[in-house]
Amino acid sequence: MKQKKERPRLRRLIFTLSLVVFVIQLINFLIFGGVLIFLAESGRLGEVNSFNRALPLLFAAVTSLPVGTLLAMVMVRIPLRGVNALVHGMERLADGHFDERISLGSGPQERRIADSFNTLAGELQNTEMLRSDFINNFSHEFKTPIVSISGFAKILEHGGLPPEEEREYLHIIASESARLASMATNVLNLTKVENQNILTNVTEFNVSEQLRKCILLLEKRWTAKNLDIVADFGEHKVRGNEELLKQVWVNLLDNAVKFSPEGGALTTSIRESDGQLRVEIANEGPQIAPEAMKHIFEKFYQGDTSHASEGTGIGLSIVKKIVSLHKGEVTVSSTPSRTAFTVTLPGA
Repeated sequence: MKQKKERPRLRRLIFTLSLVVFVIQLINFLIFGGVLIFLAESGRLGEVNSFNRALPLLFAAVTSLPVGTLLAMVMVRIPLRGVNALVHGMERLADGHFDERISLGSGPQERRIADSFNTLAGELQNTEMLRSDFINNFSHEFKTPIVSISGFAKILEHGGLPPEEEREYLHIIASESARLASMATNVLNLTKVENQNILTNVTEFNVSEQLRKCILLLEKRWTAKNLDIVADFGEHKVRGNEELLKQVWVNLLDNAVKFSPEGGALTTSIRESDGQLRVEIANEGPQIAPEAMKHIFEKFYQGDTSHASEGTGIGLSIVKKIVSLHKGEVTVSSTPSRTAFTVTLPGA
């Protein structure tokens, strides 16, 4: 099927180029013949013997026309095969066939072009797989709390429940509603920062105070796991978008709480050196697998499926994008007992 599509396109291209060569040669022949006729008519060729000596040139001009055209048809096929394969591969990618791979030849340039194309196709294939997994997971995550809310609401609608049981059902509805709101907020935040290339609303503010407020914002979550919160920092300022950086700290703190064991410790620290501000958020807990470390900031990636119901796999990608907008860097280190995320930003 692939060859059937390639051949008509390749033949049309070869025919077009050969026709161009033919026209060029025909023009040259007409010019050459016209000059000979002009010289003969004007008597400048001299005697017949002189004209006879010009006949081989005329014969060479006539025979070069079809021979040159045939050679052109043969020669243009060689480079056009690679071009045709590349064009066909790009069309396949545009149609969503991200498993497409090409081979253009053994030359260094051909290999480099083919490697670049195949790398791009591989990245697109991975992104598509992650997107597909995200849609499936996200659809499930949205459906679960909706079904839960609907079920408990119907039970409450019938009435006749003991007050204690009624309060429990209302608490479940409120929790599931908050979970839905959080998921929707994360999706909206991701869409917003992905379409933003210039940092706006830049101000200088106290990042230490902001981090303390973010810790208090998640108080219910870390107190429920009886975590020991250590805030190891003084007062520091930074220039940036205050609202966006708040999302960074909330997402990193939420992630640290999620993976902390019961009764563990969560440590936050801020340091300044060499004109840079470093904020570290660390938690006790299991080590991140080496393979997961490679993809941890990618959209929709969830390395630990045991915690998949607590997130959507986009929080850390939001963190990376926001930090990049601030001309900063976010890194992660992990040992069997401790994981730390470090955000480095330009100093105020």
